[in-house]
This record gives sequence, C-alpha cells and structure tokens, in this order.
Amino acid sequence: MTKLADISDEAAKAGAAPRRTRGTPKGVRITDVAASAGVSPITVSRVFNAPETVAPETLARVRRAVSELGYVPNRLAGGLSSAKSRLIAAIVPTVAHSLFSETVQVFSDTMSRAGYQVLLGLSGYSDENEDQLLDAVLSRRPEGVLLTGVAHTPTLRERLRKIGIPIVETWDMTDDPIDMLVGFSHYRIGAAVAERFVARGAAHPALVCATDQRALARRRGFIDTLALHGMRDIADVLMPPPSSVALGKDALRRIQESTPEVDAIFCSSDLLALGVVSEARRLRLDVPARLAVCGFGDLDFAADTTPALTTVRVDGKRIGATAARCLIDRLGGAAPVAPVDVGFEIIERETL
Repeated sequence: MTKLADISDEAAKAGAAPRRTRGTPKGVRITDVAASAGVSPITVSRVFNAPETVAPETLARVRRAVSELGYVPNRLAGGLSSAKSRLIAAIVPTVAHSLFSETVQVFSDTMSRAGYQVLLGLSGYSDENEDQLLDAVLSRRPEGVLLTGVAHTPTLRERLRKIGIPIVETWDMTDDPIDMLVGFSHYRIGAAVAERFVARGAAHPALVCATDQRALARRRGFIDTLALHGMRDIADVLMPPPSSVALGKDALRRIQESTPEVDAIFCSSDLLALGVVSEARRLRLDVPARLAVCGFGDLDFAADTTPALTTVRVDGKRIGATAARCLIDRLGGAAPVAPVDVGFEIIERETL
C-alpha cells in the first residue's frame, strides 16, 4: 500500500504534460476540452501544469469544460497510457486510530491478493482536500476508487460518475450512491443511542459532536429521536475535527456551565467520550449514576478504561473486505452490486 499524505503537492510539482494525451477512460481527449473551451490544447495543458500563467477568465472556462466533459489529465508516458495501471485509489480522513485503519488494512490486503496496488490519500475531513487528492490520484489512472462517506461536492460527484471506472463509497448510507456503496446509517446510530438513553431514564441528555458530515448525521438522528420523546432543548457542543480527549474535557465543562442538570451525554467519538469521563471524574460526577456517557467507534482503549466505555461498534474490517470484493468483481466484469448495509451495535459497558 502506497501512502500519500499530501499527494496534491506531488501533483503540483509534476512536469509538463506529455506531447500526446490519450484521453480519459471515457475517451475524452485534451483536444475535446480545448474545443469546448475555445482555447488551444497547450492552454489546457497549462491549466493543469502552470495555472498561474493562465488568465483567470480562461482558467475558469477551461476548468468548466473539464468538469462538464469529465476529462482527467494523463501524466503517464504515452507508451504506457493504454496499459492497465493495477492501481486502486483510497481516500480516507485519517489512519491515526483504528476507526479507519482497520478498513484500510483489510481493503489493501484484499486488493493486493488480487494483484492491485492501493494508493492511499488522507483528506483530513476536508472536502477541499478530497477534491485535490482525487485530482492527483485520478491523473495516475487508477482502475477503481474507494471513498469515505457520501457527502461529496456536486461537481465531484458528477465528475466521478463520468470518468467510467468503478467507485465504492464507504462508511455511510445514501439513496443516491455514485456507483457502489458499503456502509451504515449514521442517522440510525444517533436515533438508537437516544432511544437507549430514554430507556435508561435520562431526563436531560446532551451531545458533544464534531462537525464532519458523518458525525452531524448521528447528531440529527439523536436530536430528532429525543424530540419525539418531548425533549427539544438539548445541550449541544459542536467542535471541528479531529476529535481529542482535551476537547471532550472542555465540552463537559461548557455543558456543566450551561446545563448542570445534564445526566447523559452522547459523544461523536470515543476520544471525546474519554475526555468527558475524565473531566467528570475531576468534577466528582459519578459515571454512570450521575452522568451516563456513550461514545462512537469502539476504539482499542474503550474496553480498558475505568470505567469501561459504552460505545457504538461498526465492523470496519467487514467494510474494507466487502468494498474490495465489490471493486474486484466489477473489474472482472460483474455488474454493480446493491448498497451493502453492515449495520452497527451498541456495546454496553460501565458508562451507561
């Protein structure tokens, strides 16, 4: 597995375009883009290799043509551009903890056994980074792409649909996937945790949530479900990713200042939950008698903390293996499979 934490920088340093471009998987050539934008092929080449030398209006016109046609620049040598790359691109937010690293490892191992090399890009929870990473990896002519989540920009979604290679989205659910999908419903996770809190008698639940799209979907499920039980004034602390123990500690302090009667907190990650439990101990709030806590991810430490952390477990290994099999089958000529929902499980330990 090849890891490129900032593959977009490498792409920016790429040399001049080959004298002959053999087109995208859909057959669109640099000359087609030039004709659509009303410029010369060399101007299109400059847009990709030296955009600072192109007038802003021309730059916008060429990029619009690229997007509309689904064109991908080919940085492979002309004699190699018709060969199979045996390359699969995988874009994930982070591999700093087991939440995504298990998926990546199993995915990479499975693809490797089938004769494919995985090129890994880390988006850092940023739509802009995801767009840049995909620009870079697509120019390497991957035969398939794995994406994390389904919340992509409309322009990117349309472009991926046009390029003509298998795409598998993971770690989420949608009624409108780009191609194939292996994941679960974050909304239903939030709803399930809310129901569990209500069943345990929580009267003043709260939420500590990162602002990435998947965490916000869990937040919506949590808040909507509590509203059905007549709880509408929910203490809610939002913070940008990545999550950390320190942010969890700070969140509990803020909640205690505004809503001291809080008796249950759902955290969008186990790191935040660990911070909440640690700060609760410092504030002499008994967990779970005075304050119930639930995290998300079932990270390696969750079962070994004191008290052991209640959390939501998702089978990341299954996601990785299933996503790899979807791509391998498609590359072998099979039809796209229907979306695969791997589900989730609330693991009750000592904090609930």
